Amino acid sequence: MPATKTLTVESLIAEYADDIAFAAEEQPATTVNDFAAQMRDATRTFELAGINGGDELENAATYLVDAATSADPTEQAVLLKKAAKSLAYADDMVSELRDMV
Repeated sequence: MPATKTLTVESLIAEYADDIAFAAEEQPATTVNDFAAQMRDATRTFELAGINGGDELENAATYLVDAATSADPTEQAVLLKKAAKSLAYADDMVSELRDMV
């Protein structure tokens, strides 16, 4: 049985920072606030390019910031799962954007 990966704010940033930074045309973020800002910038890029799914990045940004500021471990876990679900198609969106450039 495969081990489940523990989600953290840091693990999600590490997994998606490079792709989101490409879409935001910035250097990869290292903090949750910078990453959330880049996701919002990337959303605008995707909208301009006609790529669907930007609203999910907006949701992910909100969930991540809320998880980072929550003191309740149960709430954090729920918010991180929601953030991960909202980021699930980010790779595809960035691939589509890369194909356009």
